[in-house]
Amino acid sequence: MIWLGKEISFPPNSIASEEGIIALGGDLSVERLKYAYERGIFPWFNEGEPIVWYNPHERMVLFPEEVRISKSMKQIQRKNDFIITENKAFAEVIFNCKYINRSDQFGTWITDDMQEAYLELHRAGLAKSIEVWRNHKMVGGLYGVDTGNGVFCGESMFSKESNMSKIAFIHLAKNCNYKMIDCQVYNDHLASLGAREISRDDFLKLL
Repeated sequence: MIWLGKEISFPPNSIASEEGIIALGGDLSVERLKYAYERGIFPWFNEGEPIVWYNPHERMVLFPEEVRISKSMKQIQRKNDFIITENKAFAEVIFNCKYINRSDQFGTWITDDMQEAYLELHRAGLAKSIEVWRNHKMVGGLYGVDTGNGVFCGESMFSKESNMSKIAFIHLAKNCNYKMIDCQVYNDHLASLGAREISRDDFLKLL
């Protein structure tokens, strides 16, 4: 496995492990993160570990025209008792993504360094958020990286009320003019919304 130094570069995809790990170490500077996302690479690691960089062999993506809205979600949308905003409360969104209690995992992969790094990306105009509000309180949202070429790389989402992260995700797909939403790795939640896996080669061509 290759350890990164100060130079902003990554090894070729051919050396990626079976899990999709392409390199270790380096830093989370705005410049390196921008360089990584433009090449389909993203960091994912736990507190106390070195930075781990991934470029998986299979990539979970959503093409917005394929977003799947269930009958129950359409009923929730018709109630229209919430407000959706874009990029109005990024810091609060990432805070909630970091600290929300998730039944399917222990702790969070959003370390303090990751949190600060994506706040810096946001200040640089590269990281975006979607917020869902009810009665002036944030009840759901998501954040990710805008590559600047019609691709949104989703990082994390949260719900304080049922289905509110889905509302944010559907809004992202239907209203934000992206050609592709990168969901990184497979999960059932996103598959239920229409996301599917494609090969890394196909993903990089589209990117």
